Amino acid sequence: MLSRRITRTYNVLVEVGGVATPLVLDSGSADLWVISDACTGSCTVGVPLYPHATFQPAGMDVNLLYGDSHTGTHASGPIGKDKVGIASLRVKDQYFAAIIDTNTTVLETGSAGIFGIGFPPISVLWRQLLQAELNHHTPSNNTHVKRTDLPNIGAPSFPDFNFMRPLEPYNRYKRQTSTGSLVSSTEVIASFTTYGPLLTRMISQHLVARPIISASLQRDTIDIGGNVGMLSVGSLPPNISDDALTWTPLRAYTAAQGGLPPPVDAPNEVYPLVWEIPLDDVWFNNVKLKRSALSPANISLSALIDTGNSLIRGPQDVIAQIQSLISSPTFNCSQPQNLTFQIGGKLFPVDPRDFVHQTFTDSADSCSPALAVTDPPTPGTGFLYGWSLGDPFLKSALIAFYYGNLTHPSQDPPRVGLLSTVPQDAGGRLQTVVQSAKAADGNFIVLGLYLTIPH
Repeated sequence: MLSRRITRTYNVLVEVGGVATPLVLDSGSADLWVISDACTGSCTVGVPLYPHATFQPAGMDVNLLYGDSHTGTHASGPIGKDKVGIASLRVKDQYFAAIIDTNTTVLETGSAGIFGIGFPPISVLWRQLLQAELNHHTPSNNTHVKRTDLPNIGAPSFPDFNFMRPLEPYNRYKRQTSTGSLVSSTEVIASFTTYGPLLTRMISQHLVARPIISASLQRDTIDIGGNVGMLSVGSLPPNISDDALTWTPLRAYTAAQGGLPPPVDAPNEVYPLVWEIPLDDVWFNNVKLKRSALSPANISLSALIDTGNSLIRGPQDVIAQIQSLISSPTFNCSQPQNLTFQIGGKLFPVDPRDFVHQTFTDSADSCSPALAVTDPPTPGTGFLYGWSLGDPFLKSALIAFYYGNLTHPSQDPPRVGLLSTVPQDAGGRLQTVVQSAKAADGNFIVLGLYLTIPH
């Protein structure tokens, strides 16, 4: 019998409206949403839901879409605010979506929503709330704004800043339309502190010592407990210094590339959209893989760091190269496969234990790679990364997300720090745990786990 592909998630306890509930940690998005007790359908699966009674509605709804042309889900509901906290940190009047309808699988994995840790420009809530303000519809309990959907689920969720385009002069006999170039302002950038994501607002309110969080994910496929999952907010983990990490800059998107327009008083600022880092090269079993022919030659090789992704996703032709090197769709689970990403001049391997997925339940003989195809870069209308490095990569390294100066990134550039946690004998450990699985019930797949947060 074929095993069902289990989506492993990493959850953080987030307190929303006085109720602590597990949310999926997602570095590929920037919005906070939680399923409320007003949800219709199958919304009771043993996790605490948000108590809608304390919700302060903003008078508008949102439909959040996730995935690419190969995958996709939605979550919809009203936007509003409440007190939100993680560990000992609390923020008042934090905007989020109280979801009343979703086809995501978060409840099946012991989660009640998503905690996006991305940058403000990709936050759907920030853009929608800001648009309402720019249109002189300041969010309140007395205003209802028509629901705004993202592009359909077949396209990447690339932000649209056209609402910042100035309107032509008012004419009562002519429909008012947008004209001219995209513009921003000090007020637009300052709205990060009012309508921005949770971590952005914690940083702006100086609730954290440094504008940084770091994550190490616990291995959940085989050799359970092989490393402990932990999320550090405002610092690196104990006994880890900046010098121990390899630091790499983020790709920033100019307005011409579809990025956030800079304010008029700082016209040279260029803002990051996602946690997208440059890649030097990609290797598989000591063979350097060819660059994808599906990506324009003038786009540098890069990858999204995505904790909300349970796989490693890459260009279709490069994934095909890897499959050809394996020689078949499946392989012996005991045979270590070595996928390695060269970043900042250093090699960061994926632990062979995290590269494998069981092909059949109750059998540790046949495995398939933790790989999937993603969409190629789309200059001007979409993101430029060719790879999305999900949990198999992130379980093999400590990742530090440094936000820097959110309003003026040139003054303190954002960056990502990496420290490999793959042991030298990872291949041998793979063989040991596979043999142990064969001696037991033949399985080594479990559901996702919690990340602890030091107080």
